[in-house]
Amino acid sequence: FPAGVACDFELLAEGTGGNRIMRVFTDQDGNVVRILSAGKGFDLTFTNVGTGKTFELPSNGSVMRTTIDADGTATVENTGHNVLILFPTDVPAGPSTTLYVGRLVYTVDLNTGVFTLQSTSGPTTDICALLT
Repeated sequence: FPAGVACDFELLAEGTGGNRIMRVFTDQDGNVVRILSAGKGFDLTFTNVGTGKTFELPSNGSVMRTTIDADGTATVENTGHNVLILFPTDVPAGPSTTLYVGRLVYTVDLNTGVFTLQSTSGPTTDICALLT
């Protein structure tokens, strides 16, 4: 990610492994209304490209429940270990890259791609701050 997008500096995010199962639910007309994804995520490595400093996260379990709303948004509820990257166009405005352990809820405008953070519970880790 270029500087100013995910962190104030250029950030490299890499993932390996992972084992997730995804189920897609449709209505009677075949429209996707809900998506459920669960399992172990990726082993993640975040690197401050300018300094070479890294932060590694082992694969942990998580569940993602996505509901497609009639208003053109999706509501996403994550539980477990999840990293959320917010861009300057999101709400709240990034750049930020944060590990959430617990519950995380956000909406996504499916037309613009803008994420809006709704609520969190549990500990957080500011990955950008760790790499500064």
